[in-house]
Amino acid sequence: MKDCNQCGKCCIKYADGGLSATLEEIKMWELFQPHIYKYVRNGSIWNDPDTGKQLTHCPFLEKTPTQNNAPHQEKYTCSIYLDRPEDCRHYPTSISEMVRDECEMIEVIDLKDPKRAQIKLDALMSDSRPPNR
Repeated sequence: MKDCNQCGKCCIKYADGGLSATLEEIKMWELFQPHIYKYVRNGSIWNDPDTGKQLTHCPFLEKTPTQNNAPHQEKYTCSIYLDRPEDCRHYPTSISEMVRDECEMIEVIDLKDPKRAQIKLDALMSDSRPPNR
């Protein structure tokens, strides 16, 4: 399994209503991160602050400039990385999810032995997921 190359596929795929935030996260944003909280409507995240409509992309996903104008090297960063929702922190959760989402971390060797790859993924993500998951 490769390291994350910041392709942004996961953020782009799930940011249009495919993510949720816990009530605790929303309360913390309301108290301490109003610039994040303004995108919350009725417990749903990433809504336009003016219209309340679901956004088609995460407002905190930022495209970084490419080097040498190479479009295939597009990279993305999260401007709320330390305050991102648990849904984001826990992704990816499984090899099958990575395959479905065309995650660029997965390699051919991972597909040949998905059980071993899942063990590697779980170890890689151990700091981002709750214990006993």
